[in-house]
Amino acid sequence: MNGTIPLKRKFHSLTGRITYQVLYDAFRAVRKNRGAAGVDRQSIKMFQDNLEQNLIALMKDLKTRGDFQPLPSRRTYVDKAPGKKRPLGIPCVRDRVAQEVLRRLLTPLFEPLFHEQSYGFRPGRSCHDALRKVDELHRAGYRFILDADISGFFDNIPHDVIMRGLRHVIADGNILDMIERFLTAGVMEDGVRYPTTVGTPQGGVLSPLLANIALNFLDWQLHDAGYRFVRYADDFVVLCRQQHQAEEARQLVERLVASLGLKLSPEKTKVTKFLEGFTFLGFEITHRAYRMRAKSVEKFKDRLRELTIRRHNLDASAVNRINAVIRGVAHYFATTFSTVTKQFERLDRWLRMRLRSMKFKRKSKDDNWRLKNKHLRHLGLISLSDFLPTLCD
Repeated sequence: MNGTIPLKRKFHSLTGRITYQVLYDAFRAVRKNRGAAGVDRQSIKMFQDNLEQNLIALMKDLKTRGDFQPLPSRRTYVDKAPGKKRPLGIPCVRDRVAQEVLRRLLTPLFEPLFHEQSYGFRPGRSCHDALRKVDELHRAGYRFILDADISGFFDNIPHDVIMRGLRHVIADGNILDMIERFLTAGVMEDGVRYPTTVGTPQGGVLSPLLANIALNFLDWQLHDAGYRFVRYADDFVVLCRQQHQAEEARQLVERLVASLGLKLSPEKTKVTKFLEGFTFLGFEITHRAYRMRAKSVEKFKDRLRELTIRRHNLDASAVNRINAVIRGVAHYFATTFSTVTKQFERLDRWLRMRLRSMKFKRKSKDDNWRLKNKHLRHLGLISLSDFLPTLCD
């Protein structure tokens, strides 16, 4: 780290801030987020059944240097794109509570040091805030974009980069040792433990904060070079007034990312302009539109296809599950800056077709009269279009 990051002082005695109340609040947060058991197969309910003793024992380990030893994370995979899987590491409940304690201790110390144009996983900030900032810069005349993608950031970020960022602010050896042990705890897959010499597993509550700490260096270097940018975790764009500035930004970002032991994806990193369009945080953005990108549309359809299989019955429970998917997508994409009205209308028609096929076990336009839209409403079905704000075009 260099002196451009606004550091005021280092913090020496964080271990003393670990109290029973802090652990109890951390457990409540873990319980609220739910999640599966880790490699020890202990569920949140099982941990809660003996909560006081578990928290007291964990507090003793966390406050005694060298005593806390995290278990490997349980490796699982979630769908990322057709034919692609994203690896997740699920820590055991005890380790999730410990990570949440560390997150609560570190966040107030690092928040004042993070750049204003970093939005990912920060209190009071959201994807929509990041997108509004992109729109604001576009309206201010920033027409050219470096659309950057770091190859496998979470899986490849070197541990020494994370630890260097931590040591820039933290001088409590016990806290630093615990985080380093979390990073090197490994993952368990099919009964085999694999070491983790680089990366921070996606799935742990501490990983997003560590990502921001590692990339804070990049933010302030771009700031010093005079660039305007918007970053959400490892997804970021640099906005410029002229194309040559965007090209120069790409060269700078490549050097900065390389200095962190990472590299940009040559296939996904490009210099473009609003007139041609680019994707960011699930949206396809152009000079006149903010729409759902094609992958977001297909992901929505895939989730509904699983819930509208023709051989299944169309009943209240099925409608409730479908409505939950609709709400999630609508709450994200139906914003005051979105231009998704026609997309939503098409998707609503597509879903109604799926539901009629589910009801009558066939696909036929004649069934539009047998099961009218008002009848679907009576079943409790909601529509994406219901969530469109007045200003959404």
